[in-house]
Amino acid sequence: MLWELLGLVSGVLSIALAVVLYLWVTKQDSGTDRMKEVATAIQVGAKAYLSRQNRTLIGFLAIMAPIIGVLTAFGLSRDPELAISAAGVGVAVAVAYLVGAGCSTVAASLGMMAAVHANVRTANACRSGLKKAFPVAFYGGAVMGLGIVGMALIGVSLIYWLTNSVFGWPEATAVNVVLGFSFGASALALFAKAGGGIFTKTADIAADLVGKVELGIPEDDPRNPAVIADNVGDNVGDVAGMGADLVDSYIAAIVAAMILGVSIGGGIFAVLPLLISAMGLFASIGGILLVRTFMRKSPGGALNAGTYATSVIFVGLLFVITRFAGLEGNQWLGVFLPTVAGLAAGIVIGMTTDYFTSIDRKPTLRTAEAASRGTAISILTGFSYGLLSMIPSILGICAAMFGAWRLAEVFGIDPFYGIAMSAVGMLSIAATIIAGDAFGPISDNARGIAEQGSLGKDALEIADTLDAQGNTSKAVTKGFAIGAAALTVLALFAAYTHLADIDLAQGINLISYPVIIGLFIGAMMPPVFSALLILAVGRNAGRMVEEVRRQFRDIPGLLEGKAKPDYATCVDMATRGALRELLLPCSLALIIPILVFIVLGKEALAGCLAGSILTGIIFALLMANSGGAWDNAKKYIETGAFGGKGSEAHKAAVTGDTVGDPFKDTAGPSLNTMITVMSLVAEVFVPVLILLGL
Repeated sequence: MLWELLGLVSGVLSIALAVVLYLWVTKQDSGTDRMKEVATAIQVGAKAYLSRQNRTLIGFLAIMAPIIGVLTAFGLSRDPELAISAAGVGVAVAVAYLVGAGCSTVAASLGMMAAVHANVRTANACRSGLKKAFPVAFYGGAVMGLGIVGMALIGVSLIYWLTNSVFGWPEATAVNVVLGFSFGASALALFAKAGGGIFTKTADIAADLVGKVELGIPEDDPRNPAVIADNVGDNVGDVAGMGADLVDSYIAAIVAAMILGVSIGGGIFAVLPLLISAMGLFASIGGILLVRTFMRKSPGGALNAGTYATSVIFVGLLFVITRFAGLEGNQWLGVFLPTVAGLAAGIVIGMTTDYFTSIDRKPTLRTAEAASRGTAISILTGFSYGLLSMIPSILGICAAMFGAWRLAEVFGIDPFYGIAMSAVGMLSIAATIIAGDAFGPISDNARGIAEQGSLGKDALEIADTLDAQGNTSKAVTKGFAIGAAALTVLALFAAYTHLADIDLAQGINLISYPVIIGLFIGAMMPPVFSALLILAVGRNAGRMVEEVRRQFRDIPGLLEGKAKPDYATCVDMATRGALRELLLPCSLALIIPILVFIVLGKEALAGCLAGSILTGIIFALLMANSGGAWDNAKKYIETGAFGGKGSEAHKAAVTGDTVGDPFKDTAGPSLNTMITVMSLVAEVFVPVLILLGL
């Protein structure tokens, strides 16, 4: 019982620190009346979007929860070996599903509200220098990281403890209830990431195309009707959406490892993923508190040092928890080393993303140089570097899988369990990674508020420094999230084969036509999902472009700065469009796995999941890193390179950035959630459908 409650304790401490940091951030000076006015508009828009998203989600949950509960109960009632109430388990799974969605919703909402309070205070702190502004932005982001991961670990630990220790249900049943919690969290993540991504890029593209390209006015100019919607989008997409995406993978990795732990004997193997995740959260708390002390010249150096410090602390705690957890002989090494391998792969992927997207590295500089030779060459260059960026990331993932498998096998641990623990290891420092991710949109918003608040050249330069680093930190998080999703879904894949009673010792027949069809359908899903989201951004942005043009045309004195634009209409347009457009792609991720199983069988569904993993990772890496390179190439030109703002190179770079926006902020990161959701659908529904004889 004490082991199981360790996750609960770490989660409570994490949330307590999040509250302390939130109070510290809100005590900072929020600046002038104009700054407060802009910040209030962003807060109102963010709340309006969240409110409408949550109403949509509630309707979806109201349909799904009873279906999951009834199917689970009815399926278990057909199992003659079950010695507990099938109806009780069905209710527990349905409740866990709702709690999972609720926890993720609350944590993402609170984290986003912390971000919209931190942005104006960061902008004001820019007037006092970089060392004053950096901790405000970072600790504002840390509220999100600590809050959402703490709540996730509390939820998983509490549900498992109640069902296993208090209710006395078997470990396998308790883990299935936790699986319901994970599926609920993924429901929120799919809505938040896809919907938030459509929202943010709708506004960003409209603001750039009309403001910067057509009218030649600065980025974040208060005359632009879409600028507040753009600032709101940074929060709903990159704060709430990205946080929900990472915590979705975080919970799914823990659950997959617990399922496999039960299959190889249960006991300590079932709870080790919880214990290791608790160690990761303790390490993140330490690393986050140390980040401010690492700030010397560069925000990027401080963020990287914080990640490395967190990793070192985690490895030390990991050694203690695995060495003394009660494993036989050298089995602890079969858990310790694969977990470290996963962590190392995460760092490699982060470093790769940093290289391919940083404003001062070769790929971004070459992409900026290409813009001086035309739009097409700039787009081709950024796209090519996005393709090349896959090499080290995929090799890192493969090395982690190979190392985890072999190291687990050598020390007498099931190799699939080793791969699952490598996913847990990579995601163990998720709180630190999310804190760095949320730092990005806070800095982006701060830059916008600094310009709209007329804070002067010096403050704007500080804000630009934070914003450029924020772009890189967001890109690093996306790369990390992609790698984490890869290992997580592989662990989920192994868990699915166990739950569906597929004998992996005999393999899956790749020349069987149902399996091949499943592979093709699965491989098709990520590009189709991406296309639907990018088309949604295009349609929604097109409508907003017309609205922005209308306002400049119909509101007298708007371009001259003598009248105020109608910000609220653009925010509402982005909100309604995003929630309407996300329904089809999200529905496909939920429906396709069930249809493949019913029509073609469980082996075909295994092929479908495998196909979605492969193309999903490739498309996600391409789009995230290409988009990041195009974005920072534009920012590099805006520093004065190749003619600076208003030059032909700048216009080409803005177009490249506009193409990259839905790549890196809508479709790319949403693929992580899509492949995770498809795997979770298979795990939740297929065992029940098998019991029902389908």
